[in-house]
Amino acid sequence: MHPVIEQVTAQLRERSAPTRRAYLERCRRTRRDTPPRRTLSCGNLAHGYAACSAADKVRISRGEMPNIGIINAYNDMLSAHQPLADYPAMIKSYAGEMDATAQVASGVPAMCDGVTQGQPGMQLSLFSRDVVAMATAIGLSHNLFDAALCLGICDKIVPGMLIGALQFGHLPVAFIGSGPMASGISNKEKAAVRQRHAQGLADDVELLAVESASYHSPGTCTFYGTANSNQLLMELLGVQLPGSSFLHPESSLRPALTRRTVAELVAAAAQEGRALSDVVTEASLVNALVGLLATGGSTNHTLHLVTIAQAAGIDLRWQDMAELSAVVPLLARVYPNGAADINDFQQAGGMAFLVRELRGAGLLNEDVVTLLGPGLEHLSHAPGASAEGGVCWQTAVTATARPDVLRHAAEPFDSEGGLRLLSGNLGQSVIKVSAVAPEHRAVEAPCRVFASQELLRDACEAGEMDRDVVAVVRFQGPRGNGMPELHKLTPYLGVLQDKGFNVALVTDGRMSGASGKVPAAIHLSPEALDDGPIARLRDGDVIALDAAAGTLEARVDAAEFARREPAPPPPVPDTLGRGLFDLFRRHAAAAPEGAGVFAVPVQADAQEVLQ
Repeated sequence: MHPVIEQVTAQLRERSAPTRRAYLERCRRTRRDTPPRRTLSCGNLAHGYAACSAADKVRISRGEMPNIGIINAYNDMLSAHQPLADYPAMIKSYAGEMDATAQVASGVPAMCDGVTQGQPGMQLSLFSRDVVAMATAIGLSHNLFDAALCLGICDKIVPGMLIGALQFGHLPVAFIGSGPMASGISNKEKAAVRQRHAQGLADDVELLAVESASYHSPGTCTFYGTANSNQLLMELLGVQLPGSSFLHPESSLRPALTRRTVAELVAAAAQEGRALSDVVTEASLVNALVGLLATGGSTNHTLHLVTIAQAAGIDLRWQDMAELSAVVPLLARVYPNGAADINDFQQAGGMAFLVRELRGAGLLNEDVVTLLGPGLEHLSHAPGASAEGGVCWQTAVTATARPDVLRHAAEPFDSEGGLRLLSGNLGQSVIKVSAVAPEHRAVEAPCRVFASQELLRDACEAGEMDRDVVAVVRFQGPRGNGMPELHKLTPYLGVLQDKGFNVALVTDGRMSGASGKVPAAIHLSPEALDDGPIARLRDGDVIALDAAAGTLEARVDAAEFARREPAPPPPVPDTLGRGLFDLFRRHAAAAPEGAGVFAVPVQADAQEVLQ
């Protein structure tokens, strides 16, 4: 194994020992004291299966075979989630064939970041992750289920489901996605029209036509943002079947993969060592991070993976990510890190080729458990139809069909994953440089300071930003306004860069899973509303961002900077549901701690164990 992978895994285990031990003890205590269904009264059971078929009532009351709780994020507004309407009936049918049962335990909210980009609803986006986590826990709290099956794909939904499911780590848990839609127009063409629109050179009719040709049918959006990054992570964590993530929603293999997922949950419910707490470990989290870095995945996971780890009693930090990024080669070029989309990645060799290369380079921990049992061997093979009509993993993918999209570890696109930490007198932030040209990775220029993305957009449209500039957008942190993505700024800043100006973004908000060609110091902490230095910046202050050196500095005299009064925060409107989330904003953790709104209860248990 690569020494850095080994070192980061070891330090993660050592640092997390008290809280991880407490988490595992809580899982054991739950299994011992409140085993699924065993403590339910006759009245509890009768309520739980009142609407079931007669056959399922007999199966559930008998208590001999598992009852699977389905957590469904279906709605037909999200293209990626629309196919999930048919999955519960399919899962129930397959469970019945195995003399087991399945019930929809709960539906969870599922918002589309694409619909809310640049809109007020985006201020609820990050907090929706924690709402999903709590909704997942509520569904499973009936204690009627021996295993759980989560149906979800998109940005905050999958992390939220996993955080909630980890509160039931004594149960086996699996995930199923629906797959990406077919490719539409190229991402390069879409980005070009967006930039022309930002300059007033394309009207709304042209822009809508292009957007509609890109996002056009059921399935996940085809660029490599947070939704598709989620799918990669679930496979590498071991909770989603290998090679299933990037098959089209109507792939002939999907029914067989769904049936196999149910079969594995039924088997796992009767076996020791295959619960979710056995699958999500320090080693599997490192594997997931390695895969994310090797493919230039979403920066949103610098928040989500920290929170997922906390839910499993693991103390994952940004520094761990940076140490891994320095040694994990970039093996994929998928938009925004290249011109290709996720369907091109799949056709080039997909997850099987990626895992094969990472294993061959010693970059993955082998001492893990997945849905298919111990080890990673299955992940190095593509799924295919078996002679019995099921699914098997026999085809080793040894070559890439598209070296412009997916490469061997010996010939990477870059020697590093491209995720770096920046620190200095403005605090700590992250930057993704895998899509940023080397000549744009260091910017030093006077700043323009804005309290909202709308004000920055207006300044760009008025021609006020046509110069070397560091755009600062503050009061966008989790406590400020919920930490919305600022992806709508990408075309405006991209136009400035294309004009030959040196331009960068500095913000305590998020940029997006589609962080692109403009250098962006994001997730800056402490945030403006938490007495962060960004609140004391003024127009004209020179800011130096250097991704190579890992620095972010305001070139302001230290004494003068300290004397400045922080700018007052703008009011947070209470329209469109935002008023309901005031409690979340007041209790949100800082970005390096995952920006969550609730503390996962492992610390108190850790004290109990240590005493």
